[in-house]
Amino acid sequence: MKLPSKTRAYIIRHHTGLMVCGLSVVLLVTPLVVNNPYNLGILNLIGLYVIAVLGLNLFIGYAGQISLGHAAFFGLGAYGSAILTTTYQLPPWPALALTAVIVAVVALIIGVPTLRLSGHYLAMATLGFNYVVHSVLVQWDAVTGGPSGLSGVPPLALFGLSFDNDVKFHFLVWGFAMVALTLCLNLVRSGVGRGLAALAQDEVAASALGVDVARAKVGVFVLSAVFASVAGSLYAHYFGYVNPDTFSIFKSLDLVIMVVVGGLGSIWGTLFGVGFITVLPNLLDFFETYSDIIHGVILVVILLFLPQGLVTGLADYSKIRLARRRLAGANRG
Repeated sequence: MKLPSKTRAYIIRHHTGLMVCGLSVVLLVTPLVVNNPYNLGILNLIGLYVIAVLGLNLFIGYAGQISLGHAAFFGLGAYGSAILTTTYQLPPWPALALTAVIVAVVALIIGVPTLRLSGHYLAMATLGFNYVVHSVLVQWDAVTGGPSGLSGVPPLALFGLSFDNDVKFHFLVWGFAMVALTLCLNLVRSGVGRGLAALAQDEVAASALGVDVARAKVGVFVLSAVFASVAGSLYAHYFGYVNPDTFSIFKSLDLVIMVVVGGLGSIWGTLFGVGFITVLPNLLDFFETYSDIIHGVILVVILLFLPQGLVTGLADYSKIRLARRRLAGANRG
C-alpha cells in the first residue's frame, strides 16, 4: 500500500522525532515483556551507559577530540551524590543537581588548559586525570570510604514514588536517556553541531569560518562531563553502593570502545555500541573473564577494517552495494 505524498513528506521531515517516539513506546512496554529481573537490570545498566556515552560521542565523534578519562566524571557524579546523601543528608534530587554543577565546574577548570593539547597529548592528559581521580577515591578513606566504597545511598523518589526496584528504575533511567538522546540529535543538527563537525575536520578552517575553536571544545567537553555526572548519580542511587574500581581507566577505555563500535559521530549507533559491549560479557563466562582483552581485540579489529565504526561502516557498505546494484540495473536497462 502506497502512502499519500503528504504522509510520506511528513515522515521524511520528522523521521528523527518519530524514531525517538517509537523507541520510547518500545521501552515503555519492555517491562511487560522482560520478566527476568537480571535481564531488566542489564537493560537498566545499558540506559545508564547510554547517557554517559552520548556525551562522550559528542566530544570524540563530532568535535574530533579524544578523551581516555571519561570514567572520572562518571565516578565524580556517583561519589558526589553518594557523599551528599549519606554524609550530609541532602535529598537525592538536589544532590544529583548540585553534583552535576560541581562536575561542570571541574570539567571547565580541567578543560581550559588541557584542551590546548591535541592528539595523543590530549589522550594522555585525560588518562592522567582519570588516574588522579581514581587514586583520590581509593586513598581518601575519610570521605570516599577508600577501597571499600560507600553504601547506603538512598534511591531516587518523585511525588512519593520511590524508584527502588528494577521496573521502576527502568522508566526513570530510560526517561533520562531519551531526553539525552533528543538533546544530542537536536544539537548535532543545529549551528553548534555544524561548528563541531567543522572543528573535527580542520580547526584552522573552522576558525576561519567563524567558529570559536577554544570555546567550542571546552563547551562540548563540559557538556559531556555533565552527561557522565548525571549517569554516575543515577548509577549510585540505583545500586545504593559505589566502589572506586568501577571508575578506573579500564572503564574509560570501555566507554571509548562503545563509541567506536557504535560509530564515531553516530548518535543512534551509540545505542548499539553500548548495548553490544554491555551485553557481551554477560553472554558467556569466558567473555566476562577476559573482557578487557576481548574489548581490546574488538577495538583493534574495528579500527582496522571499519574505522568509522561498526554500525556506520555496515550502513555505508550497504548503501554502496545498493548504489552499485542500481547502477548495474540502469546499465542493463
